[in-house]
Amino acid sequence: MKGVIGNMNKKIIMFSLLIIGITNSAFADDNEIYIDQSGASSSIDVEQLGSGNLLGGLNSQAGSLNPFDLDGTSMTLDLNFLGDSNKFLGDIFADSSTGFFEFTGDSNTFTIQVDPTDTYSADSSNWNVQVTGNTNTFTFNQGTNALAEQLDLDWLVNGSSNTLSFDIDIDGATSYLDLDGDDNSITYDGDGYAGGYFYLDSTGNNGTFNIQQQSTLAKDYLKIIQTGNNANICIIQNDASGGSTSC
Repeated sequence: MKGVIGNMNKKIIMFSLLIIGITNSAFADDNEIYIDQSGASSSIDVEQLGSGNLLGGLNSQAGSLNPFDLDGTSMTLDLNFLGDSNKFLGDIFADSSTGFFEFTGDSNTFTIQVDPTDTYSADSSNWNVQVTGNTNTFTFNQGTNALAEQLDLDWLVNGSSNTLSFDIDIDGATSYLDLDGDDNSITYDGDGYAGGYFYLDSTGNNGTFNIQQQSTLAKDYLKIIQTGNNANICIIQNDASGGSTSC
């Protein structure tokens, strides 16, 4: 197994970050974690406090953040970020993946891809994400073709001017998004053979929601509850022969 963070080293790095945050200031700035982990099964728990922190891969350089690489059949991540202007970039290659993410702060950037090269088929994934803050940017992509299966995605956002982008190529995807705030934007693109379910509950003004679902052999389901003024909503549902219409 290769990796900068194994089970023992991971605990040491987390402990060091917490010590820095306590001794230097209320929250430390510009902490960095770089991960390259491979093995059949891994569980990683990270907490970063402060602003301008980075979580990425070993090949990252000053001014350029490359994605971390988690490679194995089963991966579990528990991440907690508190602060502003933090950056998170990662690729997860796994058949089964579970994530518990909590972000508190403004102007953070989060990008994650699950099995982007179809290495393990991404057959079972469960992601729970809670966001509190404004002007954050989140990108979540899972699967590279419609052969991947069983995604349960729960996303809770409390804040304004956040941008969320989802590209889901998976059968049987169930996605729940709960938004509370103004000027939030969502782009959701779901593809699969067995159909997908997308549920959006939004409270706030001036939201922009572009939602596209395309399944080849089954129905797609969509439910939107919108409370607020001046929402701009575009919905497209079609099958594989439905053309290339887009919002």
